[in-house]
Amino acid sequence: MMSNNLLSFATRRVPHRLRSPTSQLFSTTPNPSDIFSKITFLGTGKMAQAMMSPLIGQNLQSPSSITAYDVSDSALQRVQQLFPGINTASSIPEAVTDSQLIVYAVKPQNVDKVNAEIWRAKTELGGVRDDATILSVAAGKPIQTFVRGSGIERIARSMPNTPAQIGAGVTVWSCTDNIDSNDRKKIKSVLDSFGKTVSAIFRHAHHPFSPFASLANYRIYETISKVFVDDESFIDMSTSISGSGPAYIFLLMEAMIDAGVHMGFSRETATTLVHHTLLGSTKFAMETGEHPAVLRNSVTSPAGTTASAIYELENGKFRTVIKDAIWACYRRSLEMGGQNSQVGPGRQQIVVMGTEESMVSHHGASNHVKSKHHPIEPPMSEMKRDFDENELGNGRKAA
Repeated sequence: MMSNNLLSFATRRVPHRLRSPTSQLFSTTPNPSDIFSKITFLGTGKMAQAMMSPLIGQNLQSPSSITAYDVSDSALQRVQQLFPGINTASSIPEAVTDSQLIVYAVKPQNVDKVNAEIWRAKTELGGVRDDATILSVAAGKPIQTFVRGSGIERIARSMPNTPAQIGAGVTVWSCTDNIDSNDRKKIKSVLDSFGKTVSAIFRHAHHPFSPFASLANYRIYETISKVFVDDESFIDMSTSISGSGPAYIFLLMEAMIDAGVHMGFSRETATTLVHHTLLGSTKFAMETGEHPAVLRNSVTSPAGTTASAIYELENGKFRTVIKDAIWACYRRSLEMGGQNSQVGPGRQQIVVMGTEESMVSHHGASNHVKSKHHPIEPPMSEMKRDFDENELGNGRKAA
């Protein structure tokens, strides 16, 4: 029996006034211009809106072929105001009925609740298509979580970031190998709406699926190189760099602006200086392709002002703090997915009753402890380029 919280989350009735005028007229007959015959968004927060906006604005998906569900009446009302013509649903089973693509745009802690409702819709109520695909944007939740929890076997897992809201995001994604090349291209088109993409393929020998991936590039650049990687764990890794990375940049931005105000600039002027310094430096690094150390040295004159600033940053262990923050984020992503998070610097393996269990060592290694920098083996293969565009669909290396 489901808990009251789950019932409240999954089956809350939406007032009639919030229903889209077309909600009762939706046809499963696809519009030729639509990527999917029907896309359902479970959750209507900022990331869901960031996906809806280019899909509708670029005429990739008609509003009448999009259905939204949210526990919040005000959130549903907001998306209906932003995107007139979309459909709303009063429950998760209603929302996913006949949906070809189901987007999990919910908090990671709500994934299990959503899975339970979709399982119920699939096994008890009917209405879930045999070819339905889940596209998750929830951090830390591995593919198996959705397969086991929802009963749907076609899963795409993605990790977008905040700049996707303005079409400048970086999105890493993977999918099960039972999704054919045509549907992979459709999913890629949905994610491409955030910006240009760099295609990639993920494989993991110890996983029942062969995940695939695409890395979205900054949209003003036309780079379309191909790479091959072999492990879904790259998504958890990317969470710590591109997924949460904007927060690191915003914190640096905030500190620089506050320092400028402290020195005497108006906040508006300090903000303009910092914004354009970060933007220009990023574009310059991308345009030149130089290693960051080379670019930093080109700005740093002996005994100069920049050298003095760098000296203070290095004394404050700036690099170490940044790297430790990224490792901490990666570990948390693993924890959220129920995986071993004792990875990276300072983590060690301890042998207990003939088996290895991970632990954090604060007192040095003992006779029973095996020191290991990275207890979970990192992906062993290097990224391999020059895949034919058609190989995105089947995972075979181009000749």
